[in-house]
Amino acid sequence: MTLTRAELARYVDHTLLSPTASIDDVAALLAEAQELGTYSICVSPSMLPLPWPSGDVKVATVCGFPSGKHTAEAKAFEAAESVANGADEVDMVIDVGRLKAGDAAHTQAEIAAVRAASQDKVLKVIIESAALTDDEIVAACQAAEAAGADFVKTSTGYHPAGGASEHAVALMAKTVGGRLGVKASGGIRTHEAALAMIGAGATRLGLSGTRVVLDGGESTGY
Repeated sequence: MTLTRAELARYVDHTLLSPTASIDDVAALLAEAQELGTYSICVSPSMLPLPWPSGDVKVATVCGFPSGKHTAEAKAFEAAESVANGADEVDMVIDVGRLKAGDAAHTQAEIAAVRAASQDKVLKVIIESAALTDDEIVAACQAAEAAGADFVKTSTGYHPAGGASEHAVALMAKTVGGRLGVKASGGIRTHEAALAMIGAGATRLGLSGTRVVLDGGESTGY
């Protein structure tokens, strides 16, 4: 697969989710996103509302991050607050343990709660694919689609099992069949890896070392 630098940049949610991030760091992130032409920035909910306009760059945030071990009600409140504070997109983390225990109904219900709270904003569902079997990945994607999500997403980038893989992205893309987007995130640190994820079916990428990836180097980031 071949994409121009600008075309690849449009796949990217330029991400800063460090717990030590400051508002100055977010300002630098946004300026870099505007320069590089990324689709969005993704920041923690506490960074919202942004004190400056984001222009053509969408603003995404996270919900129930990074563990997913929050109640559905807490996740819904967090999503609603983020939307009220200007978020265009919400990336929520499911309770992976509940899914692995076979309770896909709970997964669907919590996604539905966040879907309602997010109103008409884009909702991405982080399933931690590296911690799941193939059958569990399929079940998580089916729950996300049934609950009205817009995307399924591989990873938080914080789980010890790892981040995105081509296999997981391909399986997720096959399961949602183009009806939902697929976001690959976690451990995508080279230009080649980014293109491989898109080739496997990713329609969005979560990167923190975006400039390095676009320039063909190897990032040490998210």
